[in-house]
Amino acid sequence: MPTPAAEFIDRTLEAEGSDERAEEAARRIGAGLPFTGASVGAVRGTVRDALRRHRGMTHDEVTALASELWSEPVYERRLAAVVLLQSNVGLLRAGDLTRLEGFLRDARVDQLVDPLARDVVRALVERMSGVDADRARRIIDRWAEAEDPQLRRAAAMQ
Repeated sequence: MPTPAAEFIDRTLEAEGSDERAEEAARRIGAGLPFTGASVGAVRGTVRDALRRHRGMTHDEVTALASELWSEPVYERRLAAVVLLQSNVGLLRAGDLTRLEGFLRDARVDQLVDPLARDVVRALVERMSGVDADRARRIIDRWAEAEDPQLRRAAAMQ
C-alpha cells in the first residue's frame, strides 16, 4: 500500500503527463524506462508540493519515500526520488551510500545517474569527515573500478 506522499506524487505525475511528452522523452532519453510524460518542471513542483503537505519529514521518512518512488521503474517516479533526495541531502548520512549505490546500479538512464551522482552523492560526500569520509572515498574508488558503467560514471563525477 503506497504511503500518502507517494500516492500524491503518483497521482499528480499521472495527471501532469501526456502521451506526446512520454513519446518525446522515450526518443530523447532512450527506452530504458517507461515514461508518464510529466515535464521536469512538473516533477520538481510535485515533489515541492508533497514536501509542503508532509512537512518535517525525518531522515527515515525521506529515504523510505525515495525507495518507494524508485521501486517502480518509471522515469518520472525515479526522477521524483532524485529531486526528493536533492531537496533533503542535508538529512542524508554516510550509511545512505548503500541505498544510493543501489539506485545508481538500477538507474538505467544517464539522466537519472547524473543528478543522483552530482547533486546527491557528491553533496553528501563533501559534508563527510573523518572515518565517514575515508569510507566514502573507498566506496567511490570501488565504483570507479566496477563493471557497472553507471557506477563508473557516478564515480567520475565525484
